[in-house]
Amino acid sequence: MRRPLLVGLALVLALGACGSRLNPLNWFGGSEAAPATLAPAAPSGPAQDARPLMAQVVSLDVEPNRGGAVIRAVGLPPTQGYWDAELVARPVQDGVITYEFRALPPPGPAAVSTQASREVTVGAFLSAYQLRSINQITVVAAGNALTSRR
Repeated sequence: MRRPLLVGLALVLALGACGSRLNPLNWFGGSEAAPATLAPAAPSGPAQDARPLMAQVVSLDVEPNRGGAVIRAVGLPPTQGYWDAELVARPVQDGVITYEFRALPPPGPAAVSTQASREVTVGAFLSAYQLRSINQITVVAAGNALTSRR
């Protein structure tokens, strides 16, 4: 019983490694290039982020790690239910990188409750290569901004 199972497994692995029609992974075809007549649409300018700025940045931490640094920010919206939060980077200028703390508000009415229940945490990663030209990190919200310097 073990021998036919091992032979069958070896056969499946061997066929999976080749590009033949016997390979089950090739049965439904793969991706194909689009026809040359279709051109990608050119962007009409810089993309605008529809998410509003977070009301307030409560804390900012820059935690170094082996490949660079992790930026962690905690924001405080006016109500619970904010989602799709992100630190949106602006271009680096004079060694300063600025992030906009953006999040979508809840789709309907939401409770206010406690500060701890409303806090939203987001993060971003900067590689060691990017950090070479950066000496200040700023996170901007609608009501305030926090900065971390080297």
